[in-house]
Amino acid sequence: MEKFLDNRFTEQQMFYDDKGLFLKNKEALLKTSKVTVVTPVYNAEKFLSKTIDSVINQSLQFENIKFILVDDHSTDSSRSILWDYAERYENIVAVFLKDNTGSPSTPRNIGIELANSDYICFLDADDWLKEDCLEYLISILDETGDDYAVGKTIKETSTGSRLIGEHQSCMERRSVSPFSVPNMFHHMGSNAKIMKRQLLIDHNIRFPNMKYAEDKQFYMEVIIHSKTISTTKHAISFLNRLDENGTSLTTQTDVFEKMDTNLKVIEHIKKKNLPIEQEKMVLNRLYEFDFIIQLFDPAHFSESHNKEAYYAKFQEALDTAASLDYDISENFFYPLSQAVYQLYQQGKYTSLEALVKWNTEENNKQYLIKDNLPYMIVPFLKGPLRYIRVPMLATYKTDYLSRKRDSLEFHVFGDYTQHINGLVFRNKKNVTEEYVFDFEVENIGGEISFTATTPLKAFPPSSFDKFIRYDSFRKLRFVQPAQVQFAQANYKSLVENPKTVESKLS
Repeated sequence: MEKFLDNRFTEQQMFYDDKGLFLKNKEALLKTSKVTVVTPVYNAEKFLSKTIDSVINQSLQFENIKFILVDDHSTDSSRSILWDYAERYENIVAVFLKDNTGSPSTPRNIGIELANSDYICFLDADDWLKEDCLEYLISILDETGDDYAVGKTIKETSTGSRLIGEHQSCMERRSVSPFSVPNMFHHMGSNAKIMKRQLLIDHNIRFPNMKYAEDKQFYMEVIIHSKTISTTKHAISFLNRLDENGTSLTTQTDVFEKMDTNLKVIEHIKKKNLPIEQEKMVLNRLYEFDFIIQLFDPAHFSESHNKEAYYAKFQEALDTAASLDYDISENFFYPLSQAVYQLYQQGKYTSLEALVKWNTEENNKQYLIKDNLPYMIVPFLKGPLRYIRVPMLATYKTDYLSRKRDSLEFHVFGDYTQHINGLVFRNKKNVTEEYVFDFEVENIGGEISFTATTPLKAFPPSSFDKFIRYDSFRKLRFVQPAQVQFAQANYKSLVENPKTVESKLS
């Protein structure tokens, strides 16, 4: 196949214009289409055919799709592959760049400029679409008139699959404000999204020319300018992280370069002067997720011999927050984020380093229930941070589920007991297969005796992941009873008369 392609394609066939572009099937741009798919390509020969075929085989019918693939001067056989597909399909527009630009931003922006369809979506050259993806998303936007729609992304790895960005695919929403969706500004990759092309034109939204975070800033702009959006539980796209997709070793240099681009995104958002609650929601993703969870990821932070550089970079982020009229830590959701922030502010760097490493490596964490609220016990910390409040905790009444029984008895504590969406059993090999059983918590920390309508032995732990879903998309996993201790007064009220807990708190 490759030899055949090489015989068909040579660089000498290219006649670049004054912008350094050569377009094959340029005449296709004169025709309108329902949707344009834009794919930047650079040295993607391993998966490129699978990606292209996933668009060609859409249930929407390929003649309704314009597929613009922009090659950023690949040095493998990607250009030959694109040439061959463009030879066979007149609505595939292959754009070849004379020189490499070093970022997917320019190829994507070229695609935006060339598109003339109602809708546009972006697909990376090693990912692929579910066969009914475009038809399903377009039907939603046609029906609602919304600016933007997003569905379920499935991350494929050599060890299995998992769902990405469940906050944006946990329920069916139609014509809602994007700011009504919790965590909406997390997971800003190109997967499973479609939008009105006119939205990009009207607000001059383009991918910034950055090595990292270009899609993050772009999609933040798209969502901010979308008056209403839709979300769906329907599976839309597959994110390729298979072993043959290359190994990725995060280096300290990579981390700091990414943080530098995140600093640029922070300043970009601050200049927009958004309403304060909207600004908090957008910036929280950057401050908490990028500059705490990602920067202090023990995979690289704990192994680094230059932790001072990490602290200096974190201080740069905090300096950008100095001009804000609020404390950024008030918006943090994860207890560990609050703890890391406080330890840094107190100059307790050794404790900070120990905490992030312990949080990853300790598999038998201990918890305290006091006044029906759960705390994680950090044994090596002193003072208030020894007991870190966690939002929710669930523990079995007995050690584990007996396979001979179809019931499960457990306790639930925390802030979201009235926002529980059910007990979920999810297939580990096929994450789109899950079974949800409803239950209600009558008393905070009260004993729950749950009996399933389907025999629970049908969901063995080796094959099914088990968790409580709350607040629409958050997961609460069970801990063993041996990991939980109770303050004495709380323990008596729980065991002897669970309902007295409710009367005490009401």
